[in-house]
Order: sequence, then structure tokens, then C-alpha cells
Amino acid sequence: MQPFTAMVISIIHSIPPGKVMTYGQVAREAGSPRAARQVVRILHSSSEKHGLPWHRVVNVRGEIALQDDESRFLQKMYLEHEGVQVHEDGHIDLKVYQYIPSHTG
Repeated sequence: MQPFTAMVISIIHSIPPGKVMTYGQVAREAGSPRAARQVVRILHSSSEKHGLPWHRVVNVRGEIALQDDESRFLQKMYLEHEGVQVHEDGHIDLKVYQYIPSHTG
């Protein structure tokens, strides 16, 4: 496994229930700020294998980016179950729900 992939998996595992991160934010935290699409690829290929909370990752505008209706519905349902308010259009208020990892200590 590539170091970037391992970092992405670790970061996604660290997102607490009721919070979200953006694809780009995960990429920056993993050391490659321009690799948001790689994060998407890792989520797509590794979520099941690594038990990733894939539903906690959204696009830069705080929107569910999945196009497939069933996947969009599942992501919305999982987030709402964790207490995240998801608007009907799939938008999440990042000011309220975005997870900002602490790098102190």
C-alpha cells in the first residue's frame, strides 16, 4: 500500500461520527493538497475492504457528490443517523459539521 493511501485511510477512520471532511481536506491532511480525486478513488476502491466511514466525506461545497440515487440516499441516511443535518439538496453546513483535526499534543 502506498504511504498516501495509508494516510488517507487513517484520516478517514479518524473522522468522528456526526462530522464530515471534504475530499480536498483529506488530501491536504495526507500531504498532497491537489489529490482530492485520488481520495475519491481510494474511497471507491477501499471503503468496504477497510471499513471506512465513506459517508463522512463530501465535496468542497459541503454537498453529497455521489450521482447514483441509491448511494446518495445511503450517504444522507447514514449522516442523518449520526446527527448531521442534510438539506434536501444534499448540502451540509460545513461551518457546523466540518471536522478539523487537531495537530497539537
